[in-house]
Amino acid sequence: MTPTKLNIEQLVELCKSGNQSAQLEIYNRYYKAMYNASFRIVKDSFEAEDIMQDSFLMAFTKLNSLKESKIFGAWLKRIVINNSIYHYKKNSKNKEVPLDDMLHKIEDDNNGIDSNYEFANIKVKQILNTMKLLKDNYRIALTLNLIEGYDYDEISDILNITNANCRTTISRAKESLRTKLQMVYE
Repeated sequence: MTPTKLNIEQLVELCKSGNQSAQLEIYNRYYKAMYNASFRIVKDSFEAEDIMQDSFLMAFTKLNSLKESKIFGAWLKRIVINNSIYHYKKNSKNKEVPLDDMLHKIEDDNNGIDSNYEFANIKVKQILNTMKLLKDNYRIALTLNLIEGYDYDEISDILNITNANCRTTISRAKESLRTKLQMVYE
């Protein structure tokens, strides 16, 4: 059976035995989503690409530590998000200005979403663009909660903050987003 016809559990088991075509198939199935998840955090397409590649490499080398093959996608996404936050914090300390932001402003307007994708509703695009205007901690917390689907406990762990602080940050982020959106529509 070819790797493209296998389910994720079968592919993961093949990867554990070193099957490179299974690794390629997993990469092809997940790379766009993982790139988008990283891009929404680091806001730099080159860095998001590097983080995604490093995360896949890390996942494939630590595959034997994965207890249930069926949760591979969530496990990989967690690796990508943790790596993205780590790199974001590291770059924030250095106050680097991403070269990609200056050179590829047009690409930046796509929010890391495939440019062939047509938004059915312009409001979604406005919300995503308005989210870019939020303070970084608000933007990251909202992205993890609303877009990536993490709950408060998971976000608290990822951002290394208390659960109460997480709830407060997300609440304030939503209110800030509402305020900025109201200014757009007035």
